[in-house]
Amino acid sequence: MADGVKKNKKSRAKKSNSEKDKKEPTAKKNTSLRLEQAMLKQLKIRAIEDDTSVQQLLEMLVTDYLKKSK
Repeated sequence: MADGVKKNKKSRAKKSNSEKDKKEPTAKKNTSLRLEQAMLKQLKIRAIEDDTSVQQLLEMLVTDYLKKSK
């Protein structure tokens, strides 16, 4: 019976690894930045108005910037 448990664990481990591999190209890393308090407040307000998040706004801005710089 212990062998059956080990096999199930291995199966789950393989599944986890393959799922992890699928996620790696879109894996995100944390970073931090410093903004003036007034600017951050405006950014948060704008995110709320646009029904999005500060993170999504910044990702969009960085993506646009990187596309233009090529």
